[in-house]
Amino acid sequence: MKDMYVYIASSISRTLYVGVTNNIERRMMEHKSKSIVGFTSNYNITRLVYVEVFDDPMTAIQAEKMLKGWSRSKKIALIEKYNPTWEDLCSSDSSLRSEWA
Repeated sequence: MKDMYVYIASSISRTLYVGVTNNIERRMMEHKSKSIVGFTSNYNITRLVYVEVFDDPMTAIQAEKMLKGWSRSKKIALIEKYNPTWEDLCSSDSSLRSEWA
């Protein structure tokens, strides 16, 4: 079964977006290139700041819905627990990248 990724992406000013995908690198390239018109392109959401891997699509979708229902402060606490410097986990020089790839 194909891996599913639940992620939180952010702008430089820390506007947050929660999403789910089966290809995190492709999805982040879409965010970075602003190839999909909408919230993420309007708010310059280009940095992957949190990612979690699931092996079941339904579990991933449930996790995404749960995260979307969280308060902003709870999402920030989750990000800062695993990525305290808000490093872009999808950049080629990310020290955390190997943990989810």
